[in-house]
Amino acid sequence: MEIKILGTGCPKCKRLEQLTHEAVAEAGVEATVTKVTDIAAIMAYPIVNTPGLVIDEVVKASGRLPQKAEIVGWLQEAGR
Repeated sequence: MEIKILGTGCPKCKRLEQLTHEAVAEAGVEATVTKVTDIAAIMAYPIVNTPGLVIDEVVKASGRLPQKAEIVGWLQEAGR
């Protein structure tokens, strides 16, 4: 599973990265978490605001900080 955190380094982006690592451990899935900070690469996704969370090339959240339980649910769903 490939997970991307889209953001330039704002506090919410950093928090999303931390929550995502915690959610991966809690969900017990194998995943690669990559932080995407390049504006052109971020704009390639259909998001208006950062942070953005992409799981296997599907945008799951943008412009908000999802709850860890939400992220765990998405990871479990993607791992099926």
